[in-house]
Amino acid sequence: MATVNISFQDDLLNAIDNVAKEEARTRSEFLREAARIYIERKRRWEEIFSYGRKRALDNNIKEEDVLNEIRAYRRRKTRD
Repeated sequence: MATVNISFQDDLLNAIDNVAKEEARTRSEFLREAARIYIERKRRWEEIFSYGRKRALDNNIKEEDVLNEIRAYRRRKTRD
């Protein structure tokens, strides 16, 4: 295991320490878990976007098509 030094603004460090204390964790445990969650969330979003890009290519859907559908949906919702 490696040790790293990280600088935090005081208010953020206080918030980290408060949550870690509430959860009976050390600051290091809290930060390791936060990093794991961030990395996993980033990986999942990349999978979602990759799936969307593939579906768009397979169906010849362009970004403009999606934006037009969103605008049309919003227009319908404002009429209801």
